[in-house]
Amino acid sequence: MLSLKRPALFILLVLAANVRAQSEFDTIGGTLLRQVALNVLGTGVTVGQPEGYEGGVSGAFEVSPSVVGQPQSLFTWISASGTANTFPNAVGTASGHAGAVGSRFYGTSIGVAPQVSHVNNYDADFFYNNYISLGLPLPNSDRVVNQSFIFANADGSHFSTNDEQAIESTYDDFAIQYGTLFVSGVGNGGGVYPPGTIYNGIGVGVFPGSSSFGPTPNGRSKPDLVAPSGATSFSTPYVAGAAAVLIQAATGGDGGADTNSASDNRTIKAVLLNGAVKMADWTNGVTTPLDARYGAGMLNVFNSWNELRNGKHPFIEATSVSVGNAHPPGGNAGNVSALTGWDLNSLANTDSSHDQINHYYFNLPGSNSFTLTATLTWLRPHSSLLGASSINDLNLFLYNVSSGQMILSSTSAVDNVEHLYLPTLPPGRYDLQVEKNAQGQVSASETYGLAFEFFSVPLSVSSSNASAVITWPIAPAGFELQSNTNLSSPGTWTTVATPVTVDTNASRNVVVIPMSGGNQFFRLRRP
Repeated sequence: MLSLKRPALFILLVLAANVRAQSEFDTIGGTLLRQVALNVLGTGVTVGQPEGYEGGVSGAFEVSPSVVGQPQSLFTWISASGTANTFPNAVGTASGHAGAVGSRFYGTSIGVAPQVSHVNNYDADFFYNNYISLGLPLPNSDRVVNQSFIFANADGSHFSTNDEQAIESTYDDFAIQYGTLFVSGVGNGGGVYPPGTIYNGIGVGVFPGSSSFGPTPNGRSKPDLVAPSGATSFSTPYVAGAAAVLIQAATGGDGGADTNSASDNRTIKAVLLNGAVKMADWTNGVTTPLDARYGAGMLNVFNSWNELRNGKHPFIEATSVSVGNAHPPGGNAGNVSALTGWDLNSLANTDSSHDQINHYYFNLPGSNSFTLTATLTWLRPHSSLLGASSINDLNLFLYNVSSGQMILSSTSAVDNVEHLYLPTLPPGRYDLQVEKNAQGQVSASETYGLAFEFFSVPLSVSSSNASAVITWPIAPAGFELQSNTNLSSPGTWTTVATPVTVDTNASRNVVVIPMSGGNQFFRLRRP
């Protein structure tokens, strides 16, 4: 049996925890989401929280209900000693680490998903050895599972590559079989650890702070996302909570009538990654879709929810080309009806000699430049279906329709995620392409999740009672307002200290600043 080791930094939460956590909640878009979508709280979603033994003390894995502000009836505690529905109990003892994780996951004060329907709190060894490795269903069919632990030797060193890949395969098979979304920390230093490295889940790092970084031993991009906190144990539950609230929103119709597609793990992962805010030094490459340190960037649950609620938008045109040949834009004159949204769709190769392409055409109007983010996700198939390669090879391209020129591409041969980010895209008509490469395919057909956003955020300024009223749209979020008195001195931009007010009726941010005698210029900056 495999043993588990908790990241060493789990004891660092206690100092100024509530103040810091509230700031973290603001950073991930939690406060804005609560202002705009009052009832998106994880309602109806059953979640799991396996925990290793705190400080190596046998049985110390349990969340204390009072710590997270929840009733005993919300929990089931599960270990080799049995199952309990009251606290304290005989199957384990309280863990401060477990309480800190739960507080960020579903706690009533700072939790992203405080109204989940049930929490199964497991001894992590028992969880892996008696459910995951055996492929047995979880109690209550946990929809989202937070894993703030890593698989490691007692000294923190990695298992052999073969053992780590076996863990990944076991989790990926489980996720395929039961539809469970595993959200897992990647570790607090060195190379990324399982289970944060699994294909069919979300690996989470921390920023700012000490975090493990990619790539994986086989060259894949991990982590997928980062969130704030002192260690990955506590950044991870923010992402797990975000997944839970998005699943609730999707099943409740926020993403449109096709609730099965909206709540599919591929869609949820795509909008979570696509809504992330980039750091100033974020970077990726054509064959490395995500940043090795930050993944897609900083979690912003409001942005992800906004992309989800903009609905499902299918491709406009499908084409086929001989394998490896160029695939310029087609001739269809239609455009996707929204510049923000998602799709769950599929590609099927008619034979091994032809690549298949789904085309999403967008018209970007006006004279201002746009920012593009697009994320493609799909699943590693069950190990019983694996052929010469472990995943189908899907790719993501952006073409200028007028010129027929390719502008940007993401073509990793090893990842099951592709990601495009372009901060300055001129107005025009563009072709966002999803391609299925016929070479080395595992299966003829593949279902994918796609999230996209083309945005331009204008500032509006008006006057009222000797004050300047500055407004801009609330979506996407993650911008700060800056000011300058001299445009010839670009280094003197400073952040405006006046608080931002959210006008939910107009879906706009508002800042009111007293007018001064001199010139004053404003801009938005992200990050």
